[in-house]
Amino acid sequence: MQIAVVSLFPELVGQVAEFGVVGRAQERGVLQLCCENPRDYTNDAHRTVDDRPYGGGPGMVLKYEPAAAAIRAAKQQLPPGSPVVYLSPQGNVFDQAAARRFSGMPGMILLAGRYEGVDERLVDSEVDEELSLGDFVLSGGEIAAMAVIDAVVRLLPGVLGDEESAAQDSFMEGMLDYPHYTRPERVDGRRVPAVLLSGDHARIARWRYKQALGRTFLRRPELVRKLKLDQEQRELLEEFLNEHGQV
Repeated sequence: MQIAVVSLFPELVGQVAEFGVVGRAQERGVLQLCCENPRDYTNDAHRTVDDRPYGGGPGMVLKYEPAAAAIRAAKQQLPPGSPVVYLSPQGNVFDQAAARRFSGMPGMILLAGRYEGVDERLVDSEVDEELSLGDFVLSGGEIAAMAVIDAVVRLLPGVLGDEESAAQDSFMEGMLDYPHYTRPERVDGRRVPAVLLSGDHARIARWRYKQALGRTFLRRPELVRKLKLDQEQRELLEEFLNEHGQV
């Protein structure tokens, strides 16, 4: 997969490929990551990329011309079918379903905004969709772009050492993950649940699914409402709630 990021701080974005899963993906040739800086497409001595907003108001706005030129340069490097995605508070919230969708594409261009935002004409002419990480404000889109890159790249074939890791991640079935334990068996008076030591894989799988379903109901009930639970799932959830004194 090829990913290009349009950013005023390419050095910041490049850090995502220096470590961990994304770094390994780039080393193995599964990922090609590049950056385009709008400052490289200015024609004045100060390399100006922002200006005051028409109509007044605080802050500055990213100018159309250098940003559009950087996006178009990125498009020349990426295969056809690579969407331009603007990381914006106005966008749809990025989730695991979106990560899966992007992981099936040949590439993508991420536009990391700065200042008060970008000239709206840039969105109208160059952007295919807008994405938001949530209802909070960041100083720029670089951190959001790095989060999107990490979430998408880890789903690419051959990136994770164990392909089951991605399949069992939180949200892959619309639920939060089940709790995990490791050695020692007892620590500070707390023991690992006995079922995990039983060696009974069917019981362990059932317990894990029940925990995932139950903690999702308690922490993110809106996700459970989307699942349309069948009879077996409802029974598991009721069992979990009884065990935790919630009914």
